Amino acid sequence: MENRNGLAVDATLTCATGTAEREAALVMLDRRERSGRITLGADKAFDVTDFVEDLRERKVTPHVAINGRISKHGVIRKTAVDRRTTRHAGYGISQILRKRIEEVFGWIKAQAGFAQVKVRGRAKAEAVFTFAIAAYNLIRLPKLLVHTRA
Repeated sequence: MENRNGLAVDATLTCATGTAEREAALVMLDRRERSGRITLGADKAFDVTDFVEDLRERKVTPHVAINGRISKHGVIRKTAVDRRTTRHAGYGISQILRKRIEEVFGWIKAQAGFAQVKVRGRAKAEAVFTFAIAAYNLIRLPKLLVHTRA
């Protein structure tokens, strides 16, 4: 999702493996045409050293939420996101805006009827999911056009 207008720019459906979201994020980044440095906002599940290193190799600044979980022994988990990223104001803004993606998923579940998949097979489910993402963007466009005319 791009943060300025809240439009979904890429989507993919994965099987839940524990690492699938991170792997899918890298695949989607690799599909992009290169146009300078970008940021990637993500939740605590993405605060993994290998993932952050992969982002840096792709010239992507990781605006990943810090997973400061405390272990049962009272030790705070070490984060993969360093101070060179978190010190900038853009990091804080990304942490607020990254929650917008939940609006997309909420709309897909509630309005597009994707709370329970009604097709069988990954290919069909991915097609329906992609169509739902496109429909969300179409619903969003009139609201964006009103703001550009004002």
